[in-house]
Amino acid sequence: MAVLPIQITGNPVLHSRAEEVTEFDSTLSDLVADMYETMTEAPGVGLAAPQVGVGLRLFVYNWVDDGEVLWRGVAINPELWISPPPVGSADEEDESEGCLSIPGERFPLRRGERAILRGFDLDRRPFEITAEGWLARIFQHEYDHLDGILYADRLDYPHGKAALKAIRKNGWGEPGQSWTPGVDDLDA
Repeated sequence: MAVLPIQITGNPVLHSRAEEVTEFDSTLSDLVADMYETMTEAPGVGLAAPQVGVGLRLFVYNWVDDGEVLWRGVAINPELWISPPPVGSADEEDESEGCLSIPGERFPLRRGERAILRGFDLDRRPFEITAEGWLARIFQHEYDHLDGILYADRLDYPHGKAALKAIRKNGWGEPGQSWTPGVDDLDA
């Protein structure tokens, strides 16, 4: 296993729709293992293949809920159904999220409270998870990556403007930038 470089916003793979996974082989298993290690080292609660420069429709997640239940897995070729987000402004404390591809930044974003995730595991077994709260948020965030959407793309004013300012201030938004967890000293 290896820790992979995480792509920073501006790299085309982050802003394009990822391709379906067609080969369930050792290369895919190795990628998933590397993604788990990268996510853990970052640290993060989810990581999509485009974030490590691979334009495939898969993500990994690893999160412990308030009941101490570990939610850990891989979603390959996922589908996601979400409830409409609540009306109103996002709460800056309870609804702020960050992204390993925009390291060190956090902004409030209103998301649907519930989601149903369907996908396949590494053995091509289909699964379905009904999620609420933060797990639903994690699934929505990672699924967006597979469609070339970063959370900053969804931010309302004034947070969207602040995110763009932070991206410019850090010199991001251009292809070719990445950081490696455990090597680069970024506040993700």
